[in-house]
Amino acid sequence: MAKSSNFGNRGRGPIRKKEPEHRINENIRVPEVRLVGDNIEPGIYPTRKAVELADELELDLVEISPNATPPVCKIIDYSKFVYEQKKKQKEIKANAKQTVIKEIRFGPNTSDHDFEFKLKHAMKFLESGEKVRAYVHFKGRAIVFKEQGEILLLRFAQALEDYGKVELLPKLEGKRMFLTLAPKVAAKK
Repeated sequence: MAKSSNFGNRGRGPIRKKEPEHRINENIRVPEVRLVGDNIEPGIYPTRKAVELADELELDLVEISPNATPPVCKIIDYSKFVYEQKKKQKEIKANAKQTVIKEIRFGPNTSDHDFEFKLKHAMKFLESGEKVRAYVHFKGRAIVFKEQGEILLLRFAQALEDYGKVELLPKLEGKRMFLTLAPKVAAKK
């Protein structure tokens, strides 16, 4: 029995070519389209006529807005269009600011000195435009002091009211009680 060697695929089925994200040229299956683009009279055309116009200009007919009635198509170079789309997406992603959440941990019986120390750190975080998540971790039977933990977190939020606003009030999840604070003003660019 001869076995065909298919090293690149390793038995994962037939290799399929990735389909384009947009319908182009003959793959547009509607009777008419709204045509836009450079060097073209905008308007509603039969799909066949629009494909012929694209062929004459040696470009592609690309469906830009498939949900419109009739679908909007543009006569452009498809590979250039895809490149521009990826470039825009990359730029949007680069400009999007990542939200940083700094965590501060307390115990239900945190001393005043530790509280002040952690409060100063939280002030620095909020001033630099980062969110702060403070939580009280209850070990073992310490869960019976959950009111004490809530009071501690509310005191923490009150001490930071000039630097940030409470985004999430104290909430118990398992053995931890959380409080989330967001900076009042965005960090200076």
